[in-house]
Amino acid sequence: QVQLVESGGGLVQPGESLRLSCTSSGNIFDFTAVAWARQAPGQSRELIGSVSHAGSTYYRDPGRFTISRDTTENAVYLYIDMLRPDDTAVYYCKGVLPSGGDVWGQGTQVTVSS
Repeated sequence: QVQLVESGGGLVQPGESLRLSCTSSGNIFDFTAVAWARQAPGQSRELIGSVSHAGSTYYRDPGRFTISRDTTENAVYLYIDMLRPDDTAVYYCKGVLPSGGDVWGQGTQVTVSS
């Protein structure tokens, strides 16, 4: 089964920006859509946004988040601007299969602290 891997997390200071990457063991553009979500400690996982196979983007809360994709790198990215401590979470990408099932990555930890 195809796998997704997130990377790019780490410890960052408030106000900084970060780019997270989601790569696939297969062709990431075979997914109907790729979404980003996050889960903060003690909270449920929440959707950030997604990019469809056609390239359309959706954001649950437009503002500091930007999702883009790179065909040459076979990757989907999540840019986060002006990071805040409450952005601390594990960030996941999810691929939506044409059959309707989902594939989740293992997540990457982002910690925002001075």
